[in-house]
Amino acid sequence: MCSEGIIERYINFYTDFAFKKFFGTPANKEFLISFLNALLNLDGENIITDIQHLNSEKLPNIESDRKAIYDVYCENQKHERFVVEMQKASQINFKDRTLFYSTFPIQEQAEKGYIYEIGDKKGSWDYQLKKVYIIGVLNFTLDKEPEHTNVITHARLKYDEYDCEYSNKLEFINIEMPKFKKKEEELTNMIDKWLYAIKNLYHLMDRPKILREAIFKKLFNLAEISKYNSSELLAYRDSLKDYRDYYNTIYSAKQEGEEIGIEKGRRQGLEEGKYNQAIQMAKMMKSEGEPLEKIFKYTGLSKDEIEKL
Repeated sequence: MCSEGIIERYINFYTDFAFKKFFGTPANKEFLISFLNALLNLDGENIITDIQHLNSEKLPNIESDRKAIYDVYCENQKHERFVVEMQKASQINFKDRTLFYSTFPIQEQAEKGYIYEIGDKKGSWDYQLKKVYIIGVLNFTLDKEPEHTNVITHARLKYDEYDCEYSNKLEFINIEMPKFKKKEEELTNMIDKWLYAIKNLYHLMDRPKILREAIFKKLFNLAEISKYNSSELLAYRDSLKDYRDYYNTIYSAKQEGEEIGIEKGRRQGLEEGKYNQAIQMAKMMKSEGEPLEKIFKYTGLSKDEIEKL
């Protein structure tokens, strides 16, 4: 088996290959269960004991509407839905995109022809929803305000007038990985350990002693590049190349945005820089034959903008 060009011992968690291998593969669902339990800090009878991976491609009700393609989509034993996304870099209208994604797991709960039964009474669907979580593992900083220092943020529906919840059926959880700076000796709980593993996996040559739980022993065993067969290694190399090319394009676009900012003003430059970043990424993906929906997912550009490139 040839591993030319790869000198790391473990795969890069930020690649599509690794993310889907660990979190998007039903055979490895114990990793996702552990991660979600650590993230949500669930215990007792509310703990997630099982998940079922669902179809990650969500089709719209009307053919002309956009569809959504999730990285990972699953439900737990209580039929609560989880959309888990790995985002490599900032996107135009990122928050709007997550709102759009949330509509699919909400609407699909109203199954056609669904009948509920209470005693001897029957009726059509009564609009009672199961909770939906939209979880983003972000390899960028979402909010630029210096006071926003939390690595993990939760957004829920609340009243403006009262400090209380309007509904607990929709929750957005963003994990801003650049803000996670803890060292091995500073890890105090399972979510710390998971974020440390995600961020540092490909830098490590051995499993840190602090990651002593059985789940991490299995994770590092599965992540070892030398154990992959030729087809797996080829798939990982392609995914790693996409990851590196993506960041090279982002860096170039950022440099261009900074130059525009000098000439036309800082605020205008940053806005144009983000747009130019999206344009360059779309051109690269289009030249490599990537599908339109994937280009939209990674750039946020409209269908017309992508087709004109």
